[in-house]
Amino acid sequence: MIRLERMHCLVTGGAGFIGSNLVDRLLARGCRVRVLDNLSNGKIANLSHHFADPNFAFSQGSITDPGDVEQALKDIQVVFHLACLGVRHSLAHPFENHRVNAEGTLLLLAAARRAKVTRFVHCSSSEVYGSAQYVPMAENHPTQPCTVYGASKLAGEAYARAYHRAYGLPTVIIRPFNTYGPRSHHEGDAGEMIPKSIVRALNGKEILVFGDGSQTRDFTFVEDTAAGLMAAAECEAMNGLTLNLGCNFEISIKELAEKLVAMVGNAATTLQFTPARPGDVSRLHADPSAFMGLCGWRPAITFEAGLEKTIAYFREHPLGPTGLLQGEAGRNW
Repeated sequence: MIRLERMHCLVTGGAGFIGSNLVDRLLARGCRVRVLDNLSNGKIANLSHHFADPNFAFSQGSITDPGDVEQALKDIQVVFHLACLGVRHSLAHPFENHRVNAEGTLLLLAAARRAKVTRFVHCSSSEVYGSAQYVPMAENHPTQPCTVYGASKLAGEAYARAYHRAYGLPTVIIRPFNTYGPRSHHEGDAGEMIPKSIVRALNGKEILVFGDGSQTRDFTFVEDTAAGLMAAAECEAMNGLTLNLGCNFEISIKELAEKLVAMVGNAATTLQFTPARPGDVSRLHADPSAFMGLCGWRPAITFEAGLEKTIAYFREHPLGPTGLLQGEAGRNW
């Protein structure tokens, strides 16, 4: 079994939402951590509390730049690969999305092999499945992605599996279902339903429900997702495997929107139903039993407790509700 303590870890996309939460936990475990991020979606503010820590280093660069990748991998033992461009971004920029998510992953795998890393944890996505054909969705569920994002993440997975089989690179591929929590993206084409809705509700604006709201998701709090990625790095039995990370529960977007209205408590906020988004997955519900069985991971934060923490984060944000709203695009594709 690998022990992460005192390991030298690279987190690509480490200034982003999940990445920065992972960095927090790795440093707390006594790891040395280097982040590679081009700040297209990530924020320095997510990492600023670590800049005085001698065990932390930040490199601004891209996973599509061979020089940046080679430099970032010097002396690295464990790679957590989270850098990507998102679902909505892929609708308007399919080739750039592919280049980062697929080609960037291939470039990183090749460099990691040369660097002889101990473990490569590839963070994929439940979007590789497309809409559920049955639930709960185990790892053998058909992969029929609905967007270039989902397709590019599936390509990245295939490259990781190929590097494991052809070269023996110790990889594990994790498919997180929908992650939410503090530092989640509410702005631009990276914005997701929970943070966007919280920001709108704090300002007394309508929460936007795309389509009829019957689509479902399986949500995991970000601290639990980060803990799962670390468990995957340490579990030898996961070497070479592709595994789901989720909570085995689903909630409809309409029910979630109603819950957020009640929890934020702004009487001016209502729901506004708008045309469905292109490429939107209609149903996701994870079967994470294989992952849980191999490493003993369980979600520690209930959905309601996680929502409370997320609402508190945005309520207390330095920009304030009005400042946050300026970055919320409504339709973000």
